[in-house]
Formats: sequence, structure tokens, C-alpha cells
Amino acid sequence: MSTPIKAFIPDPPSPPPAAAIGVVHWLRENLFSNWFNSLLTIASLLLLAKAVPPLVSWALVNAVLTGGPELCDGTSGACWSFIGAKARVMLIGTYPAELEWRPLAAGVLFAGVVAATVSGRCKKRVLTAAWPLLFVAALWLIGGGAGLEPVDQSMWGGLMLSLGLAAVGILLSVPFGILLALGRQSKMTGISSLCVGFIELIRGVPLITILFMASVMMPLFLPINLQINNLLRVQVGIILFSSAYIAEVVRGGLQAIPRGQIDAAKALGLSSWMVTLFVVLPQALRHVLPSLIGRCIALFKDTSLVIIVGLLDFLGMAKAASQDQVWLGHEVEGYVFCAVVYWVICFGMSRYGRSLEKRGPKHNN
Repeated sequence: MSTPIKAFIPDPPSPPPAAAIGVVHWLRENLFSNWFNSLLTIASLLLLAKAVPPLVSWALVNAVLTGGPELCDGTSGACWSFIGAKARVMLIGTYPAELEWRPLAAGVLFAGVVAATVSGRCKKRVLTAAWPLLFVAALWLIGGGAGLEPVDQSMWGGLMLSLGLAAVGILLSVPFGILLALGRQSKMTGISSLCVGFIELIRGVPLITILFMASVMMPLFLPINLQINNLLRVQVGIILFSSAYIAEVVRGGLQAIPRGQIDAAKALGLSSWMVTLFVVLPQALRHVLPSLIGRCIALFKDTSLVIIVGLLDFLGMAKAASQDQVWLGHEVEGYVFCAVVYWVICFGMSRYGRSLEKRGPKHNN
């Protein structure tokens, strides 16, 4: 009698070696892949071991979190109570204290529209209407008029001013830059030459020069009866400067579209503007989205240059607050606070750009 054959049951797979997965694998691949990287890693660890303990001691261990200036001797640690005492000035400038609810309300509206935009759950037509309405409401709340007490723009400042300049600059310079890019590629010589001349002229001078021209030189060429406030002139200068760079970013995306797609769209009977609007432009903007987000981040950081023309933005207010005789000598804490806030906002914009890159085509309809 023959012995029955048992069914073959394979052994369960063995786990991969520790050197191929997990922390050990990541360390070998990224920090100790060869002798040069290993040397750099060891040198970096030694540098961190030398620099981090004093920094932690200054920023956390020996720091003064609350209290008045008498508790900060300037030798032991950071005086974070300076930030608490000057937070209002750094956020809304010298805006009247009894009316500070108005910029606070504008900030809440701004945060709400930003949250709705980032979530991606609102329809485009709703956001298209929400952003202009937001700026009208914010201008009414902060500036006054139509039932509210007017507040002179010289009292606007701090983070409120920086965010306002950046938001208006981004929302106006992006479409203007797209129009400049399309105009530069136009077959009409007059329009193309005009766009090329504008782009190369703006890109050929630094932003500080444009701000000086807008703040100092522009009033000399205006009629005597026409007065434009300094903030509006600076805002226009920022928009023009950013538009020229965005135009070149978008032009790179336009050149990346294959000619065959344009010919195929025209063969289907689409007009030239329909081909540009529905075929070329959406693909071009998707190609250059990382660079476009980078330009928006750069615009936000460039708003710190308005201090040159007398506008006290977030960084300018931090510097002015550190000149208070009571808190003299604590400008480092103010600059660190500004750096953290700038980083948080810029990092948030960067992550939003990454989320836009990952969205499928169905989200663009």
C-alpha cells in the first residue's frame, strides 16, 4: 500500500533583514552611504552637539516667558515676555486700540476664505466671488468710511499690512502676469513688443528701485489735484514687479505644450482664444505650478522691503518695537518671532502648492 502524498505547504515568508528596511536602512541610504557622506554626517552631529545645547538653554531653559522688563537682564536667556508685550504692535501696527476689533474681524474673514480655498471643497465660482468681496469688506473694516470711523493709512502696519500687500499682490499679479505671457507670444507685433518691453524693463531693476519710484518719483508726475496715497503706490509697484517675473514663469509653461495639441484643437473647430483658454493655458499652469508658488512665496517675503519707503510692515514693526526704551536690547527675540511667523506662512503656502500638484485633473474642472 503506497503512502499518501501530503500537500505542499510553503513556509511563511521571512521578514526582510533589518539592514534593508526601517531606520537602519534609511540611515545607511541617506547618511552613511559612502565615506564622504559619513564624514559629513559625523561633522554635522558634532556641530549640532556644540550649537544646540546653548540655543535650547537660551530659548527655553533660561527664558523669561512672562513679566515685565525688569525680569530680563539680557544675559541669561530669551525675554519672550517682550513678544507678549509688543504683540499688538507687531500684528496691527499703531491702529487705535479702541478700534482694534475691526482688523480682528478682517483677519477672521481672511482666515475663513483662506481655509475655504485650501480645503478645495468650495466651488471655483464661489471663491472667485469670495476673494473680491473679502478685500472690499477688509478695506471697509480697516480703513473705515460708510458708517465706520476713518483710520488713516499711516496707522496701518504689522503683520496685517504684510498679509494685505501679499494677498492683493498675488491675486492681481498672477492674472496680469498670465496676460503678459500670452501677449509676449502674440503674433501681433505691437502687443508682443509692448509686453516684451515691459517685462524686460521691470526685470532689469531691483524691487527697491521700483518702490522708490512709486513712493517718491510718481507724485512728481501726477497732476496737482490728483493725490494717491503712498500705500496704494507701493502696492502697484509690487504688483508690476511680481507680474513681470510671473509672466516669464508662465511663458516657460506655454512653450512646453506640444504643437500637435494646438493643431488638433484647431482641427476640431476651436477658435484661437478657446484653444488658449481651454487647452493650452490649463496645461501650462500645471507645468509651472511649483515655480508659480515659489514666486508667490517670494512676493510675500519681498513685502518686508516696504520699510525702505516708510511703511512699517511686520518686520518693520518688530524693529520699531525693539527701540522702546523700556524694552531696549530685545530685538533678537522680535526677529526670531518674525522668522517663525514668516516660516509658518511660507511653509503653509508651499504645502498648499504641493496639494495642488497632487490633485487630479477632475479637480481642475
